[in-house]
Amino acid sequence: MASSPGSPDPPDGAAAVHPPVRWPGLDGAAERRFRLVVLGDVMIEARADLPGVRFTDLAADRLAYAPARAVVAGTAMNMARCATGYFRRVALLAKIGDDAFTPVIRRELRRMGVRDLLCVEPGAANGVSVMLRDGTGRPDAVGVARGGPVGRDALGPGVRLLVVDDQGPGRRLTEDDVRRAAPAIRRADVLFADGYSLLAPASRAALRAAVDVARRGGTLVAFDLVPHDIDRRLPAAEAAPVLGSVDVVITEVPTLARLLGLPVPSTPAEVREMLPALDRRVGGRPLWLLRHGPTSLEDVVAYRRGQVLVEYATGYGPGVRRTGFGDRLAAGELYWWLSSRCGERLPGIR
Repeated sequence: MASSPGSPDPPDGAAAVHPPVRWPGLDGAAERRFRLVVLGDVMIEARADLPGVRFTDLAADRLAYAPARAVVAGTAMNMARCATGYFRRVALLAKIGDDAFTPVIRRELRRMGVRDLLCVEPGAANGVSVMLRDGTGRPDAVGVARGGPVGRDALGPGVRLLVVDDQGPGRRLTEDDVRRAAPAIRRADVLFADGYSLLAPASRAALRAAVDVARRGGTLVAFDLVPHDIDRRLPAAEAAPVLGSVDVVITEVPTLARLLGLPVPSTPAEVREMLPALDRRVGGRPLWLLRHGPTSLEDVVAYRRGQVLVEYATGYGPGVRRTGFGDRLAAGELYWWLSSRCGERLPGIR
């Protein structure tokens, strides 16, 4: 790995005392450290807000003039974008298409300062997603991703509809693609991946190959358990071995509970009552960063086999835009965790 246990601690042992929302915080770190490889989706996304339009009122075709834009997005791109505020080196491993958007994607990586580990599929179109948000002002969201609904991951003024190409090239990342990126994975401090890679046979094998490369090279692995309805798309027997093989699992509590066949907690006390069941159903010793609360983003319990390490409020609430908040939080949490490991202390014990 690029760092070592002898690396200096943050000033005054900040990572061991304060939760990540206090140090390093959600706006980036004062000193960028560590190397990160992000594995996941990259696509072109069209976004539009529809003030004055309610999805529930639409009974016929509608032409709306409203703020709209196209961005380079996808789970891996969104995470890499936030991670550049914390990590000294960020690389992105994904499969993309071969069309007019390909130079746009590569140019965005250069602008961000992210190393390009992209694998181009000749003749394939890049994946596309569309995000529409109506003007109802409701603090929730509805989405369709890869053929079905997703969780509330873009809080804003209105209900969100997210439609994602279910045949994008990200589903076809291969083990050979991973092997070509193996040197970068081995040099990294942490590999970050997410559950979308589990949803197709080729990308599932690629994810497992990437975890194996990381394990053999001494690189730590963090895993984001998405989509939020993954229990409807994948049996627990497919996901649990991955969860038990990584070092950190980031998840919304309802998602994890449903996947493992547990009652969905509705209070902080019930979240704590669920913890022993994680140890029975999932092997290994992952650090669980368990997000919960009214929208599953307000609070976090950091737990590792038999011990609650720290609990903290994220600062998310009314007036805070949900789009990108989860990735900012995850990037800060990873930096906090790695800094704590450098001091050979568990994160956040108080």
